[in-house]
Amino acid sequence: MLRTHTCGELRLEHVGTTVTLCGWVQRLRDKGGMAWIDLRDRYGLTQLMFDEGATAADIQKMAQGVGREFVLKATGEVIERVSKNPKMPTGDIEIRVTAMEVLNPAKVPPFIIEDETDGGDELRMKYRYLDLRRNSVRSNLELRHRMMQYTRRYLDGNKFIEVETPVLIKSTPEGARDFVVPSRMNPGEFYALPQSPQTFKQLLMVSGFDRYFQIVKCFRDEDLRADRQPEFTQIDCEMSFVGQEDILNIFEGLVKSLFKEEKGLEFGAFPRMSYDEAMAKYGSDKPDIRFGMEFVELNALTQGKGFQVFDAAELVVGICAKGCAEYTRKELDGLTDFVRRPQVGAKGMVYLKCNTDGTFKSSVDKFYSEDQLKEWAVACGAEAGDLILVLAGDKDQTRKAMNELRLEMGNKLGLRKRDDFKPLWVLDFPLLEWDEETKRFHAMHHPFTAPKKEDMKLLETDPGAIRANAYDMVINGVEVGGGSIRIHDRPTQQLMFKTLGFTDEEAKKQFGFLMEAFEYGAPPHGGIAFGFDRLCSLFGGVDSIRDFIAFPKNNSGRDVMIDSPSTISAEQLKELNISVGKV
Repeated sequence: MLRTHTCGELRLEHVGTTVTLCGWVQRLRDKGGMAWIDLRDRYGLTQLMFDEGATAADIQKMAQGVGREFVLKATGEVIERVSKNPKMPTGDIEIRVTAMEVLNPAKVPPFIIEDETDGGDELRMKYRYLDLRRNSVRSNLELRHRMMQYTRRYLDGNKFIEVETPVLIKSTPEGARDFVVPSRMNPGEFYALPQSPQTFKQLLMVSGFDRYFQIVKCFRDEDLRADRQPEFTQIDCEMSFVGQEDILNIFEGLVKSLFKEEKGLEFGAFPRMSYDEAMAKYGSDKPDIRFGMEFVELNALTQGKGFQVFDAAELVVGICAKGCAEYTRKELDGLTDFVRRPQVGAKGMVYLKCNTDGTFKSSVDKFYSEDQLKEWAVACGAEAGDLILVLAGDKDQTRKAMNELRLEMGNKLGLRKRDDFKPLWVLDFPLLEWDEETKRFHAMHHPFTAPKKEDMKLLETDPGAIRANAYDMVINGVEVGGGSIRIHDRPTQQLMFKTLGFTDEEAKKQFGFLMEAFEYGAPPHGGIAFGFDRLCSLFGGVDSIRDFIAFPKNNSGRDVMIDSPSTISAEQLKELNISVGKV
């Protein structure tokens, strides 16, 4: 080893010891007769001190010649600092250098490598290997590492076995778009990168591996945003001889153990909510329950009074913002502009102020009496000083818009605290959803999800009414995991494929191997997959999962550091039997 200690471990008890440290120059201070260097490695910072009276002239000269991010090896005696730094774990000591070697000089970095950097996102991604030297970024990856170890320990302790599944698999049309990989050995044929190991983990259940997990890379060729990357990591799990309750208990236990290990937090039983309740109360299948502001349907109190916007609406819904009756006209206009944004989709907003003097003031006063407005307030649980916000229109669109408005108000009022965690299960999703564009049903989760037993009779007569034996875990408005009890017999799986519009030939071509496996004694089974990157960002208090991935892609799906994706040579294309015109 070139070093005897790291830059983060020396303390007062080491005073008088001769040590050798290696690391990068964080900063330099030269005051003529004396010089100091803060030396950094993964473990922390230690101050090096160069003193003319105790250090040879050539060492003093060398100390003055180094720059930021030079790689140094320094040997010296640990001494107690005269001017201590309580903000540093090593702030009580420093090293009086007696020998130093520059292991590698460095160019001036393109941005300051400190927590408060001057580098923008694109610049830091281009030089990601430098960005990873910053404490804030490194600590994110250290959190990710710990979360991975906690997960493995918990699952191993519950008799799960970790099995790796293939990365080159078969393309399927359901779900997001696949990344495809041409096969040189099989001209004109392609592999796909897995969106998840779904069929393989089901086959492992058929094989008798009754508790499987994998921390696995998955790939989806879809539009990107803060919580999506083209390649991402899942905690992928499956169990045999279980029902929904068994899955919920085991994996609620996993997340509780993560909170306890990483955050020191303990939780009771996670609340549970049906999909229908979540949509009615919050307008979202991943509700943020850190704060109230639940939806109140106002159709009965608002319609038939001559206000055409409400009268023509499928749904009139309100929320109560506590203590906001003093909002100015400018603030209310700002909320109206917010709900009119294309991504929110409302045409306008109605408000009702419950004034502190007991009177009511709304934007639709001419259509409603004081007593009628008071009924709105009572229905919404509003008190003097509160503000009621109302949207109206098509049921699904209005719920979606009100969900966005509710979250916006939660942000404005400081109700969505990052250190406040409120997990829940959302259950009883619809099995299928109708797609107007293709004029057919699509699986809301995937085509292997089992229907609720009591709804099986509807599979051929009323597919849209069937509930799935499916469940999502939601934390603070983020879906962190989802799964289902699976179909495990061939006739039901064939019927599901038929309902989804597959011909027998298409089903056999794409999933014949799975249906055949079901004929060899497939056990009842179910599972779940957690978005590991999302879990890490949630625990780290950051919105973007990119901060918890060592080498992420940008919003265009590009790795600007290595310049990927990139073109390939004409010779490679020819080998792959691919023609794309001019190369």
